[in-house]
Amino acid sequence: MEYGILCLAPVVVALVLCFVTKDALLSILLGVIVGTVIMGQNPVFGLSSILQSALGNADFIWVAAIEVFIGIMVAYFQKSGAIKAFADKIAGMGLTRRLTSGAACILGLIVYFSDYFSPLYVGNVMRPLTDKALISREKLAFICDCTSAPVACMLGPFASWGVYMAGLLVGLGCIVDADMGMTAVMKAVPFNFYCIIMFLFCLLNSFGIIPDFGPMKKAEKRALEEGKVVRDGAQPMLSKELGEIIPNEGVKASILLDFLVPALIIFSIILGTFIFMGSAKTLEAFIATVMYQFLRMLICKMATLKDLMNTAVDGIKAVLSAILILAMAYCINSITKGLGTADYIIGLTESFMTPALLVTVTFLTCAFISFLTGSSWGTFAIMTPIAIPLAFTISGGEIDMIVLCTIGAIEGGGTFGDHCSPMSDTTILSSLAAGSDHMDHNATQIPYAVLCAAITCAVTLVMGFML
Repeated sequence: MEYGILCLAPVVVALVLCFVTKDALLSILLGVIVGTVIMGQNPVFGLSSILQSALGNADFIWVAAIEVFIGIMVAYFQKSGAIKAFADKIAGMGLTRRLTSGAACILGLIVYFSDYFSPLYVGNVMRPLTDKALISREKLAFICDCTSAPVACMLGPFASWGVYMAGLLVGLGCIVDADMGMTAVMKAVPFNFYCIIMFLFCLLNSFGIIPDFGPMKKAEKRALEEGKVVRDGAQPMLSKELGEIIPNEGVKASILLDFLVPALIIFSIILGTFIFMGSAKTLEAFIATVMYQFLRMLICKMATLKDLMNTAVDGIKAVLSAILILAMAYCINSITKGLGTADYIIGLTESFMTPALLVTVTFLTCAFISFLTGSSWGTFAIMTPIAIPLAFTISGGEIDMIVLCTIGAIEGGGTFGDHCSPMSDTTILSSLAAGSDHMDHNATQIPYAVLCAAITCAVTLVMGFML
């Protein structure tokens, strides 16, 4: 069925309400209900059906399980006193405010193994340090977000994003197998202008070379002058349960055994499985880490069995709001697929697609689709079989600059929505790890992302007319 412009209604309702009410969960839920009504379903039965179809699958269960074990892991870090011990150690080095935020950005680049792992690790490790340095939670969430998806695209074959994109390219133009697809992805890395510009902006902004502006400037001023790393009335994604977890009396954490070893377990499993199995086992890494922490504290009598179980429950409670928002994001993504939202947007752009505008229009279309759906990978899957054949037609069937720029535009456009949409999983995880109000993170990040997107459009327009 053709829904026309009505196919935009669910996401428009969700996005407008998100920024008006500052309540992402309620806003996205109302967007889902609007979608079920447009599809001609009873709101009650329609919502029930969407919940079962969108959440009853391996993808959502996998992401939700990661968040659960992240919550438990952070709670155990708190119970052992590991994060406080590490933060005290670093604080003793006398890092300035700029160096602290800059260190968070560098850490995100160094520890990248997964776009889920990176923001969660950086946020949880750096949060005590940035709080002491009076850096707003919004700034930390921005750094976490910018060192996940953009870095994933820049790393190409070393990240799951590159492997996924290479698979989508097979069968298009002269790309006949995954090896050729991977080669194209590697060559396209320098032409992924948005991700490169966004990361460089984040790096320079973190070190204070590029000054803050817009809502982020207000957030940083509030944190520095008033000592409030979150605004009054904010709803941080980390609940109060984590703040109430303290080590038992007499317990002294070992930075090596209670902080570094858990990190090494995560690194070794994710990196090792990626190298030897071709797929990074992120969930398994966090499960193994939680098991280590549990046994370490129990055997060394740092906590009783009852303490550990109660702490685990508190950790799960702390991430519950993030899981609920993520669940609604999956539901509205399912709604947009059913309404054909992406196809409608593509139909609007095809009429004015020219060789000179191909790269820019591809980037903007991908940015719009990913913003409305919150899905970068979904955007890649939709746009790759449409834009890449057009690029090959212009190139005469060869992998030349126009093809590589188009690949970069697809990845960059998908990443834009991954940054700016309240329904994006990595944006939700960045808010969670930084302990930021989710909508405050979105509001402060959007002006920076839009600026980088505008620069990207200027660059791609020049490239388009030169090719």
